[in-house]
Amino acid sequence: MLKLALFFLVISIIAGLFGFTGISAASAGIAKILFFIFILAFVVFLLIALLTARTIL
Repeated sequence: MLKLALFFLVISIIAGLFGFTGISAASAGIAKILFFIFILAFVVFLLIALLTARTIL
C-alpha cells in the first residue's frame, strides 16, 4: 500500500510539472489517503503484536 501511495505521489509531481493541475491534485489526494490508511494499519498491527506478545510470555 505504501508503494501505491508513492506511485501516486510521483504521478502527482510529474503531472504538476507538466501543468496538469487537476490530475496532480487528484493524485496527491489519493496518495494522502493511501498513506494515512497505511499508517493506521501499521499502528493497529503494531498494537495487536505488542498485546499478543505479552499474553504469550
